[in-house]
Amino acid sequence: MHKSLYALATLAALTVPQFALAADGPAQAVAAHPSETHLRNIRQLTFGGENAEAYFSLDGKKILFQSTRAPYKCDQQFTMNLDGSDVKLVSTGQGRTTCGYFMPDGKRIIYASTHLASKECPTPPSKSEGYVWGVFASFDIFSANVDGSDVKRLTTTEGYDAEGTISPDGKKILFTSVRDGDLELYDMNLDGTGQRRLTNTLGYDGGAWHSQDSQWIVWRANRPKTPEEIARYKDLLSRNLVMPSKMELYVARADGSEQKQITSNGAANFAPYFMPDGKRIIFSSNMSNPRGGNFDLFTVNRDGTGLQQITFDETFDGFAMFSADGKKIIWESNRNAKSEGETNVFIADWVE
Repeated sequence: MHKSLYALATLAALTVPQFALAADGPAQAVAAHPSETHLRNIRQLTFGGENAEAYFSLDGKKILFQSTRAPYKCDQQFTMNLDGSDVKLVSTGQGRTTCGYFMPDGKRIIYASTHLASKECPTPPSKSEGYVWGVFASFDIFSANVDGSDVKRLTTTEGYDAEGTISPDGKKILFTSVRDGDLELYDMNLDGTGQRRLTNTLGYDGGAWHSQDSQWIVWRANRPKTPEEIARYKDLLSRNLVMPSKMELYVARADGSEQKQITSNGAANFAPYFMPDGKRIIFSSNMSNPRGGNFDLFTVNRDGTGLQQITFDETFDGFAMFSADGKKIIWESNRNAKSEGETNVFIADWVE
């Protein structure tokens, strides 16, 4: 969607509801699986619903996460303390949001949202398509103050713009866009200027992060090879859909050069994040059963060697991130769920 007078007027008129939601907590201790030796003092921070993509502020004092919870019918952005208290809405409460992240100074956030297209949630993909993700054309990336005020639009091109993260040096936002006809990686300055394309291979490239020194990036990619795979990918993309059942991880220099594939297991590998040493990557995968929904966290060296399994729960574990000092890890899991489909935020001390 291009910038228009209507979009600008709508954006200027938006205000974030000024109320705090009740705390999910207090945080509750959860037992680790006997093989989860890298995790100590696991605490559950949210209780019920769908909670995902929870990330630390650079100072490690706050968490920004997305959640579908009453009265909202699809994901909005919230902040909370490390113990799960003081949950506050920080997106507009309209449309659907995804991929929130703190700016390094902790004073502003970014997230993607569909609210300029409609106050209502976009229609989810039909289950008749199988397991697919909707890459809604109405997603754009916005920045806002950490309390949700002063919303500013950063992307204005036609089609999907989302999955933004910020380099630790505070210079670049890394994101995925379909602006050139395929789902590729791009970066831009924090104010939305200087947008440039980083990848140029057919297929979905997304979920990218910088290393702690901001010199490298890691991301997930689906690269169709056969004529049938290519035709299927293009057909789905024409309807704003992707099928994430086969994704491998790649690393490259921050400018997109020196690209290298580091997994090759035919599974759904996603949500990679550089570990504090910058030499390893933690990610989620169903490599033990590529057709199943049991995702675990794994670590791997930046060159693809040294694979190690971290979580062993028989459900879903994903979206892991470390605090800047490397002492804590945060992730989302179906463990300890009270009902089917419930995904909650967990935090633990990391044991090297």
